Amino acid sequence: MQPRLPNSCSRRWVVHAAAVAAAIVAATATAQPPPESDVAPTATRLAWETIDFGSGPDRRIHFPLLEDREIYNYGWIDYGIGANNWGTPFNGPITLADRSWQSQLNQLYFITERVADGSEGLDLGCRVDLLFGTDYLYTTARGLDAEPYQDSGIENVASWAFSKDYGLAMPQLYADVAWRGITLRLGHFYSVLGYEQVPAVGNFFYTHAFSMQFSPFTFTGFLGIWEPNDGVTFYAGMHDGWNNFSDPMPTVGPFAIRNRQYPGSGSTAAVLAAVDFSSEDDRQTLSIGATSGNELTPLGSQPADGSLVGNRSLISTVYTNRLTDRLTWVFQNDNAWQFNSGLPAGNIGQPGGLSQWYSFVNFLFWKFNDQWMGGMRLEYFRDNNGYVITAPVRNQSERGNPGYWTGGFAGNFWELTFGLNWYPNANWMLRPEVRYDWFDPNTATTPLPYGSPLGQEIGAGGSRYGQFYAGADVVFQF
Repeated sequence: MQPRLPNSCSRRWVVHAAAVAAAIVAATATAQPPPESDVAPTATRLAWETIDFGSGPDRRIHFPLLEDREIYNYGWIDYGIGANNWGTPFNGPITLADRSWQSQLNQLYFITERVADGSEGLDLGCRVDLLFGTDYLYTTARGLDAEPYQDSGIENVASWAFSKDYGLAMPQLYADVAWRGITLRLGHFYSVLGYEQVPAVGNFFYTHAFSMQFSPFTFTGFLGIWEPNDGVTFYAGMHDGWNNFSDPMPTVGPFAIRNRQYPGSGSTAAVLAAVDFSSEDDRQTLSIGATSGNELTPLGSQPADGSLVGNRSLISTVYTNRLTDRLTWVFQNDNAWQFNSGLPAGNIGQPGGLSQWYSFVNFLFWKFNDQWMGGMRLEYFRDNNGYVITAPVRNQSERGNPGYWTGGFAGNFWELTFGLNWYPNANWMLRPEVRYDWFDPNTATTPLPYGSPLGQEIGAGGSRYGQFYAGADVVFQF
């Protein structure tokens, strides 16, 4: 499930900015400039972030022996609460902030990192990320922190779970080899597709767009990154499939694939490619990326149903324009499809078994002053066949769930979100928001994604076409 266009490695892969418990905070620690990959970029990934705090957050974790070797340790805590107007326990298809009227430690995030420079010759880097909290479930990868598919017939049963709500995940574990503008990344890393991201410090809003929530979150493989000049960055590599660490195609057992004659049916290999362009003044950026490879479709909750394999492809485009020093506009378009999905056609003339989904997202960000920013997000998401959006995902990820993969919500999703960001200083951020979602189903018999009894009965749908949501979280970096 899960899981964006290029994670702008051209901005030094600013995937996140900091982590660690307040219990370890050293009150007398001196300010430490963050590693290069932790600096808010001037373009695509954090186009909304225009507030300059000089040296960045005051880092509180110091290991002099490691810092002498340019290895840094940092992280953040993200804690929030939100609720829907229907009083149901889950906020519909909203994933990471999914529980209603239940405060969530979304992320207690730790990073150990050495950035590979390579500007003057061969250089080595590495990074490991650990995430504890309610967001862990959405960052797991089969064969690492999630169980193999053939063990349960479910694609994201977490291995390091302490409960349905809390657990531990390792969303990144990689090494970099850099040499004069070329970097080779090997290991387990975040997706480089789309605009929003998992790390709380990399987003303006507490909740996420559908286009981010139901895209791949992590890849495992290799990725080449080439920056021939300051305005262009190329990405090319191969990976092991969406949110997959080491789980092969199931060729035996109750969940074995049924269409073994499909080309490449025994392989999980997929390609990943992207390109970033930016203007000389960094006011405009364009990022285009894609991934394509074979993925599985679970056919049902009974073992005899087995699985089908087919090509799944995603193309993501992100355009950013800093219209003024205060106003920034970001546009994202995603297009994706899955062959052999086992579902009927969603449109007249569409072949059966081909599922398609696409989205259009607009972001506007306004800087009021050095401590306050406002933002708006308007998204249209079309799940043509009810293949990709399901809810509540947390229930569906439990072993033995009889309602898993009984069909999703085929139709049109809209969401409109307004939010504020308040920065009292470089370490703290408060993000209140209000959001309205509504759904236009394909047919009168299509399940509805909001309202009672969503989440009260495993596998049960909702009873409402729309939902009002309000929430807020606080982020502390250290």
